[in-house]
Amino acid sequence: MAIFSWPLPTDAAAQGPALDHHLLLNLWIALALLALAHLILLLGLLAHRHSAQRNLWRIEYLPLALLAFLFATLTIKAEHLWAATRYTGASLTALQVEVTGVQFAWYFRYPGPDATFGVTRPQLVAPGEGNPLGIDATDPHSPDDFISSELVLPANREADLRLNAQDVIHGFSIPELRLKQNAVPGQTIHIHFTPTIPGTYAILCTQLCGLGHYRMNATLRILSPQQFVAWQAAHRKESTP
Repeated sequence: MAIFSWPLPTDAAAQGPALDHHLLLNLWIALALLALAHLILLLGLLAHRHSAQRNLWRIEYLPLALLAFLFATLTIKAEHLWAATRYTGASLTALQVEVTGVQFAWYFRYPGPDATFGVTRPQLVAPGEGNPLGIDATDPHSPDDFISSELVLPANREADLRLNAQDVIHGFSIPELRLKQNAVPGQTIHIHFTPTIPGTYAILCTQLCGLGHYRMNATLRILSPQQFVAWQAAHRKESTP
């Protein structure tokens, strides 16, 4: 609807329109309630006191009941939208990507043809030796994994991200995909979504994670399925010893 239009960032994910609609619905309702509150105040100033006492339930109790019902409805709808990407599992065909935040960079790990991530161990973390995530090379699922400094996804295929943090809390955010989720040390948090519009988008850290927070940025590239297959094959070849 034209009334809900607003200068928001481009929607580049399937869940974006529903989230935008709910956000703008809340804003327009808040604007309407602001106007209504001032109208009620004006009427209260103009009304006679004895008349207001007789109609107290209409002036105070009924509006409060309607407001409570309205906010409960909006809250339940928001919880359903949140749960759709956080608490319901991704499809079996979703692309698995592990996202790790560390002061001050993002790392993106892709599993190989076995579709299984190799084991990581904190004591093996060695960025200077080319192992920033501490991947255990002795694990049979590790050799075909590869790490990228940018997140690359195919358009119109669901992606399931596993968010981790090595040191402090980092905020993983992509405004155009309507994604914002904290990466917390010691936890693996899943978010899943379907990117739809090919292009390049900024990945931001929205938590103040240290002195180098300002440079903790990365890039998301959404490619066509054919381009993604070619990119994935090239990176696997580069990571093969």
